[in-house]
Amino acid sequence: MTITSIIVLLAVGLVAGWLAGLLWKGRGFGLLWDIIIGIIGSFLGGYLFRLLRITLPFHEIVNAIIAALVGALILIFIIKLIRSR
Repeated sequence: MTITSIIVLLAVGLVAGWLAGLLWKGRGFGLLWDIIIGIIGSFLGGYLFRLLRITLPFHEIVNAIIAALVGALILIFIIKLIRSR
């Protein structure tokens, strides 16, 4: 993994985590948690998009952010389910 790919992964994670925080509760979760939720969400969303053969007609980075956002929202939903029990 190159330094560029690490920076892109962190940037996509930050944007996706921040957007998920805005959509879920109206604000982000803080810089560190936005990045963590976004990065985990990017792996989850990317896996689900490949599994379901979902392709998007946008630029590669936009597709990555959308997949990460979907994954982050699913991750937040699962965490909320676990914490409410």
